[in-house]
Amino acid sequence: MQGEGPFVWYYGGSTLRRRTSLNAPIPPHPGFDAAGRPEPPHAAGQSGSGPAPYAGPVAQAGSAPQAAYAAAPVARAPKRRGWVVAVVALVCLTLLGGFTVHSCTAALDPLARTGDASLSDLGAGSDAVGVIRVDGAIGYDGSASSPEGLKALLDKAEKSDAIKAVVLRVNSGGGSAAAGEEMAAYVKGFSKPIVVSSAAINASAAYEMSAMADQIFVGRTTEIGAIGTVMQITDLSELMEKLGIARDTVKSAPSKDSSYGIRPLTDDERAYYQQLVNELNDAFVANVAEGRGLDLEDARKLATGLPFSGTTAVSNGVADRIGTFDDALEYAARAGGISRSYRVVELEPKPSDLGFLRALLSSSVREFAGSVSKEVVSDVMRGLADDLKDELKEGPAHDLAR
Repeated sequence: MQGEGPFVWYYGGSTLRRRTSLNAPIPPHPGFDAAGRPEPPHAAGQSGSGPAPYAGPVAQAGSAPQAAYAAAPVARAPKRRGWVVAVVALVCLTLLGGFTVHSCTAALDPLARTGDASLSDLGAGSDAVGVIRVDGAIGYDGSASSPEGLKALLDKAEKSDAIKAVVLRVNSGGGSAAAGEEMAAYVKGFSKPIVVSSAAINASAAYEMSAMADQIFVGRTTEIGAIGTVMQITDLSELMEKLGIARDTVKSAPSKDSSYGIRPLTDDERAYYQQLVNELNDAFVANVAEGRGLDLEDARKLATGLPFSGTTAVSNGVADRIGTFDDALEYAARAGGISRSYRVVELEPKPSDLGFLRALLSSSVREFAGSVSKEVVSDVMRGLADDLKDELKEGPAHDLAR
């Protein structure tokens, strides 16, 4: 089969046909339009008879390579992506729900303790609660359990813009009446909110100081109160006589040696000391009444000298509420106007030379004790016991009579 000019063979229906020009358009495939889209049966002029349209070329043996139509596009059923949508929706709802729960929790309780810090760690705009630990006997040793030590720490908190409130963590059975009175005055004069968290015991002079705080927290089993004053004079005169110890005393007044314990008190001296104790106790009761907002007579009724349990103390007005140290921190933060997260600053006094020496010796003793075997300790203790027995057999040393 030959013709004029170049031509290309192609299939049209079931018939091999010829296109006389390479540039001439290829006639539409039966059953398809010019764009290659399937035609409906009525448009193609077919009624179910006649050759069906081909979807692709059909190879014939012995023929030259043929140009052919591209395969007609096959309409695919849409993929069912409903499960994908469901999973995405579930994840979104979960995240939204978690955010909502977190937001609601934050709205209900926006305060959060974010850790401990030092004063130097606090930057501009920081919020913090200072903690001062009053531990041990109330006295004049320069620690936080002394007037000078407490005053120095309260001054630090007063000057810090970041510290909005202070918690006194008290674990003390009392001590010096004068020291307790002075510490109470410093707590009273503190301008920021100050809250007491009572540990195992908060009694006597320690309680006198605590009474001036804005709020007192206790545990149910805390011993607190013991409002009272005591003076002890130990009479060693009979023991000294049995030991053969004599003492000559030169004094400016008959009662100057009354508190030394080398002789019994006279009736007048006993009456005098009782009056002194009552006077000191009146000052104690007055501080409690002022600090706790009680009538003086009601405060006197509480001044039995005996401690109360935390539960009883809350009911009789000695304390305000049952709560932990953390409860006291949160209360102090709120009282200080903190409405977001806050940090806790442990305020500690600068150790005195004596305190440093004690700590050093204590550390050295612990290290030494840890390196000594139990057998060596037992041998040393037995040797000390034997030496003590020998001393007791020989009688008191002569220098005890000085």
